[in-house]
Amino acid sequence: MKFLKNKTIMITGGTGSFGQACTKFLLQYNAKKIIIYSRDELKQFEMSNKFNNSKLRFFLGDVRDLKRLKLATKKVDILIHAAALKQVPAAEYNPMECIKTNIYGAENVISACIENNVKKIVALSTDKAANPANLYGATKLCSDKLFISANNLSGSANTIFAVVRYGNVIGSRGSVLHYFKSLIQKNVKSLPITDERMTRFWLTLDYGVKFVLNSIDMMKGGELFIPKTPSIKITDLVRVLGKKMKYHIIGIRPGEKLHEVLCPEDSARDTIEFKNYYLIKPSIDFTRGETNNYKINKKNEKGKIVKSNFIYSSDNNPHFLNIKELKKLS
Repeated sequence: MKFLKNKTIMITGGTGSFGQACTKFLLQYNAKKIIIYSRDELKQFEMSNKFNNSKLRFFLGDVRDLKRLKLATKKVDILIHAAALKQVPAAEYNPMECIKTNIYGAENVISACIENNVKKIVALSTDKAANPANLYGATKLCSDKLFISANNLSGSANTIFAVVRYGNVIGSRGSVLHYFKSLIQKNVKSLPITDERMTRFWLTLDYGVKFVLNSIDMMKGGELFIPKTPSIKITDLVRVLGKKMKYHIIGIRPGEKLHEVLCPEDSARDTIEFKNYYLIKPSIDFTRGETNNYKINKKNEKGKIVKSNFIYSSDNNPHFLNIKELKKLS
């Protein structure tokens, strides 16, 4: 990824699972400077000790703070927006806090990047933003729309925005795998699952980081990138974690879905399929003058528009992991 060489890259929410994994890759690709922007001083201290690299800069700050963001984004080339309040039940009980971070925070990131002429911005999204059934998903859908439409606001600044949407990341903090393993360490005899029919997309953290970085390289502005990833059955995950492990049904939590959706049917008319990913092109025309051909990417790979009734969800995914494959990834 030669495009990363000598670039200054900022990651909001950079002390999280994604931010730390991404930092490792950016150091390998000779980034000039990596700015970690987050509000947790302890995690910044721990991350500083972990990497011990002079290319890292740590900014204490909240995406709700526009003034601080404007200061942090000066002379930044690329920004990856990973900061979010993402726990579904917490968002249901604290809706305004979720809105302040996920929507107003997105607006602040956009404003700061345009003012400081940041060249490329990618915002991380979630399956829960597709046909949202909970407040967290609704705020991320709104955030996605803000970043896509921000391509209308940059004018002569040449700042372009795109979004990457993916599902469950294996082993990240708050993931079901992380939760199950913590319970097993406490010697529980039965794992709680919400519904036996539940399925999830299954994405490794390293693959997620590489996909985001590749999307930054290929982006023209206005795209929503979605990786093709396998699905799992939640009951298979329990089997993999222990042959004698049992499970019990606790019922679906507030705002939870049975199956994840990454490409909803309503977006099918704008969805283009490539070999390893889907791209949802913007439904609006931008005012900057140029017309992007989203059917051909920067590697000259040609995509095709999907069928009008197309849905990409974890239950209709053609690629399900079997028990052997799931063991390798878990």
